[in-house]
Amino acid sequence: MLAITPHERRALRARAHHLHPVVTIGQQGLTPTVLTEIDLALNAHGLIKVRVFIDERDEREALLAEIADGLEAAAVQHIGKLFVLWRPPPETEPEPPAARRPRAKPGTLQKATPHERPRPRAKGTEPVRRRARGTVAAGKVGLDGDGQEQRRGAASLRGSPRGPSAPNPRRRRGPR
Repeated sequence: MLAITPHERRALRARAHHLHPVVTIGQQGLTPTVLTEIDLALNAHGLIKVRVFIDERDEREALLAEIADGLEAAAVQHIGKLFVLWRPPPETEPEPPAARRPRAKPGTLQKATPHERPRPRAKGTEPVRRRARGTVAAGKVGLDGDGQEQRRGAASLRGSPRGPSAPNPRRRRGPR
């Protein structure tokens, strides 16, 4: 059985709190198939819960010790008919580093990969530029009745930098 410190046990119990049981041990007890499933679940998740349908507490404790010894796992917790088991992830071989693209020879051009190529722009289009808040677009200046210049649009006479807004059709009006 794998030994863990009380601090590690407390942290593992906290991580296992929200887990659901992955393996269920029924009337047949601990069969080789069930032991294999527990081993696969430990390899996949590392920390698992196992539900046991045995009424006797002493039998459940013996079963937990048997599972932990047989699979070289740590028995984190035993509450009622639930076991929490943990085993560190298996050692994996380090992956080789990704292959690099060869450098271009001096004086030659290297082709860009598809994700590095700039997108072609449609004919006659320019990048959209935003105007500063409160400024008036071209062609929005007119004359009022007295012959004075009057600004329309974003800098209206109402004082709002955005101008008058349209009424909201979903807004309730009047008493309820």
